[in-house]
Parts: sequence; C-alpha cells; structure tokens
Amino acid sequence: MQIKTSELFECEVPYLRALFEECEYPWQLLPKIKEHVRVLIENGIEGFTSLEDGILVGRDVKIDKGARILPPAIIGHGCEIRQGAFIRGNVILGSGCVVGNSSELKNCIILDRAQVPHYNYVGDSVLGNGAHLGAGAICSNLKSDKSLVVIRADKRYETGLKKLGAILGDGVEVGCGCVLNPGTLIGKATSVYPLTSLRGVYDEGCIIKSSNNIVKRN
Repeated sequence: MQIKTSELFECEVPYLRALFEECEYPWQLLPKIKEHVRVLIENGIEGFTSLEDGILVGRDVKIDKGARILPPAIIGHGCEIRQGAFIRGNVILGSGCVVGNSSELKNCIILDRAQVPHYNYVGDSVLGNGAHLGAGAICSNLKSDKSLVVIRADKRYETGLKKLGAILGDGVEVGCGCVLNPGTLIGKATSVYPLTSLRGVYDEGCIIKSSNNIVKRN
C-alpha cells in the first residue's frame, strides 16, 4: 500500500519539489506550508508577479472578479479561479489548476492540472497531479471529537495533527457528493463512486464503489 510522499506524487512544480523531497509522508507537508509560502513570496519566483501583498500569480492566470483570494497564496501558471471561489490563505497551486464556483481552499497544496471546480471544500489537504473532485465533494479536516488524526495503514501513524483533510495521489478521481473524512489517503489513479463516505487508506489503481466494495482497475 502506497503511503509515502514519493509513492503518491510526481512533483514537477519547481517551487514545491524540494519541500516534497524533504517530507517522507504527505501529512508532514501541511505544517510547513505557511513558512514555505512566506519564503517564496519574500524571495519571489521567476515568471511570477505580485497580484497584491502576499499573493503571487504566474503567467496566463484567469481570476474572475467574483473570486476572493486572501494572502498568503501562490497561483501557478495558467490557473483559473472562477466566480465565487474562496482561497483563504496558505494555499499553493501548481500549473493549470481550476478552482471553481463556491469552492473553498485553505492550508493546502494543489499540484498541476488538479481541479476543484464546483462546491468543494479542501482544507489541510494535498491533491496530486490531475486529481479531480466532483461537484460537492468535501475534504473534511476535523474529527467530531477534535482528537488528533491517526493514519492506519500497515501500522498506526501518529500525525500529531488536529486538522488533516485528504491526501489524493496523482490522477485520483472523486465522484460528486463524496465526503473524505479526516486523514483519508487515496493512492494514484484510483476512482471513487459518487456519494461515498471514506475513511482510511486506499490503494492505487482501484475503483471504490463503496467503503467496503473496492475492485482493482483492469
């Protein structure tokens, strides 16, 4: 079962590659986002310009007038931030991402070509290259009892984090209306049927029809 950062992502984003390489497990990225964004903004990124204080944008970025972006944030080349999108700070987007209508992001990393286009919440999460959330899919990031999130895979991984949403590997497809409970981790190229509630760690290359009906992709 793939659980390490290097097993889940092929990070080709120049301003994120070193961060991904230093974090053995993907949840270790989350507490580092705030400082990483601060340093990048302070030093600048080649080809990026300042939209306003604390917000860097790359080339060919489209931001609708109805979108709201709070600093600090980095928006990669060719991203599209649509009407009603709300970026709450400590957010890093790779290239070609879509953040759409009524979608809310905070303290997260979204790699190249990932899409959160309709009514999505992505908090304290990492979405891999080409990952896609269907309309209304939610990355829940706080347990109801407010306890620290634990990842249970080959062994028990104590994350030390009170807030931890979802970790989606490259090419993960999540159907409409899904709820990914705190600490959900989905391996590369796995698809999730609509209206599914998930918790735990799921292997790569699967089709998740329900939490207890999972088949390997042919």
